[in-house]
Amino acid sequence: MLVRDAMSTVVLTIGPDHTLRQAAALMSARRVGAAVVLDPDAGGIGILTERDILNSVGLGQNPDTERAQDHTTTDVVFAAPVWTLEEAARAMAHGGFRHLIVLDRGEPAGVVSVRDIIRCWAPVRHRVPAPSH
Repeated sequence: MLVRDAMSTVVLTIGPDHTLRQAAALMSARRVGAAVVLDPDAGGIGILTERDILNSVGLGQNPDTERAQDHTTTDVVFAAPVWTLEEAARAMAHGGFRHLIVLDRGEPAGVVSVRDIIRCWAPVRHRVPAPSH
């Protein structure tokens, strides 16, 4: 199975000046664990995860004044839609992260998470009817 089969194509993009509270609210509303941060001035693509927000709050920082750009991972490992799920899982395990931005022709096309991979690998549960006596 390939990354394109498992990835979420709902890509939440935010700017570097979003506050962490704004980012958290958008992530919560869309039920995603990461936002792609597009910074046109820096010309790059980064990622802000729920863990980044949690770490900031845990340090006592104010989510209403902290900006996404100060908590964004910019040395991102990108996946291609044609990667296998094994390749994506290996990249995540090697890098110690749970989300990969999927690029197609240089543009964000999706995000694949550990949860997406597990969902594809886990056997489908079938409900077995209780025996009747």
